[in-house]
Amino acid sequence: MKDTHFFEGLSPFALLEQYGSPLYVYNERVFRERCREMSHLVTYPHFKVNYSVKANSNLTLLRIAREEGLHVDAMSPGEIYLEELAGFTPDEIFYISNNVSTEEMAYAVSRGIMVSIDSLSQLERFGRHFPSHPVCIRVNSGVGAGHSDKVITGGEKTKFAICPADFPRVREILQTYELRLVGLNQHIGSFFLEEEPYLEGVRALLALAMDFPGLAFIDLGGGFGMPYERTQSRLDLASLGAKLSALMEDFAARYGSPVLFKIEPGRYLAAECCVLLGTVQAVKENYGHVYCGTDIGFNVLARPMLYGSYHEIEILSRDGSDHTDSLRPYTVVGNICESGDILAHDRMLPAMREEDLVCIHDAGAYGYSMASNYNNRLRPAEVLIDQAGTSRLIRRRDTLEDLTRGFEV
Repeated sequence: MKDTHFFEGLSPFALLEQYGSPLYVYNERVFRERCREMSHLVTYPHFKVNYSVKANSNLTLLRIAREEGLHVDAMSPGEIYLEELAGFTPDEIFYISNNVSTEEMAYAVSRGIMVSIDSLSQLERFGRHFPSHPVCIRVNSGVGAGHSDKVITGGEKTKFAICPADFPRVREILQTYELRLVGLNQHIGSFFLEEEPYLEGVRALLALAMDFPGLAFIDLGGGFGMPYERTQSRLDLASLGAKLSALMEDFAARYGSPVLFKIEPGRYLAAECCVLLGTVQAVKENYGHVYCGTDIGFNVLARPMLYGSYHEIEILSRDGSDHTDSLRPYTVVGNICESGDILAHDRMLPAMREEDLVCIHDAGAYGYSMASNYNNRLRPAEVLIDQAGTSRLIRRRDTLEDLTRGFEV
């Protein structure tokens, strides 16, 4: 394992025996460590970490994040609902909307939750229905970054945010409906391991913010990466934190008020605290290609299919042998009736047999939160290994009855 203490002395085979396969397994210690790293990222005193719940919305993790002093952002009424159940108060929730209905806006406004608006038409709608209300706008400063075109959320080719060229119209709408602009936010994309793209986006946003007096907060976004591949280096948090602190201090001095700064490191907080366990169900060879068939379909883990994302894969043999002296290329696949149901292409792995255990590393971000019942497959359980080294169920496995819960029969 990347972290030989991840299972805190528990047997992954015993976990599968108790909770079923496949299975998401979280380590509370790792999650809390990542929360604390982000909370102490900068020395600037007016700073808050917003956990991006879309990365992982398990209620237990949300409660742990709140215990660690984090706030949250939300993308839907459903996320707001879960955040409230976890104990977050309205001032601790930030609703970042995208192409939403008036009813969704009202859901947040009625709860006293700050709303971010990311288009002129949505700002006009917000003003018509909620005049004189405080509001935030999402800004596209022209900077984008990410591991895939599908996750770049800034720059010239994205559906998100308001461009600086539209700021004159923004001011007209604000004035027409007497809206009070209290915040700016941005998000350039997801997953960076070099600090410069993020710092470039921060500098661009702060330059734009100087033209908007009276802001209470600026949300710098997230996208903080972590090494999915062993050959990758970790993001240098000491260097990034020092440079962010300097930018924040300089901006506050020039702006004339101690504005609150926020960040949204959803992936960084959740990814490494989880592994996904599954079982080898078949090993076969087709025209010279060897396939390892598992019970981890893209209904369980969608990232490889959606983005071509890389996850380290470890094979744990039932007989205790590692077979590392007999590596060969395997294409690791799931049990979904789609040719794209592939976890890894031609990955060098040890010889494997049916009933061996498959361990997918760093599955905590955009893992279960993207899981589905495609092919009418059941979503797996989620288990937490707590700080005492004890496992407990934090979300049960789907049942067949769950598949018909929404039907009118």
